[in-house]
Amino acid sequence: MALRFAELLFTRAVRAAQARYGGRADRLLTAADPRDRLGPDEVEFLQTRDGFHLATVGETGWPYVQFRGGPPGFLQVLDERTIAWADFRGNRQYVSTGNLDPAGEARVAIIAMDHARQLRIKLLGTAQIIDADADPELAARVTVPGYRAVVERIVVVTLAAFDWNCPQHITPRYTAEELQDVMAPLVAELEQLRAENARLRSADPRVRAG
Repeated sequence: MALRFAELLFTRAVRAAQARYGGRADRLLTAADPRDRLGPDEVEFLQTRDGFHLATVGETGWPYVQFRGGPPGFLQVLDERTIAWADFRGNRQYVSTGNLDPAGEARVAIIAMDHARQLRIKLLGTAQIIDADADPELAARVTVPGYRAVVERIVVVTLAAFDWNCPQHITPRYTAEELQDVMAPLVAELEQLRAENARLRSADPRVRAG
């Protein structure tokens, strides 16, 4: 576990729950990873995601979780402590948008998944919204060529902590593209078998006669 992530989330109430239910707070903190900045593994993982779940908190105190999706590359790592993504035009409810602060003080939590490899990363940070017209350079960075959705805003998150989560209980799932990669050898073998079957059939005079 990442040290900073544990420091932020292991509150007194959490520690009490760990003590009650047999948690491992002390051992986790002792063995915690001191890194608090995104490295090459995190950058590669985040920038190849086609979606993630974003948690915000409204002014009434209710949390709200929303899936944010797009083609790989719509989420970008700007530097080792900052990520940003294109906020595409959607159903125009603007719940997550309304919960965020243009000044960058709104706290958010993010979970990004790779179901095929049973990987996930959790991030904590503060978010701000920037209109796409206000920063064309940044808008261009989070725009994926060929994707027709309209980028209305850019969400920029300054990270407070992150942590790779264990793969336990992650059910493997595959996108259509991932399935194509998995199935490619089987499809190739099937085509070879079909070609071989056609060759054998054409070489057998009994088949030709029939």
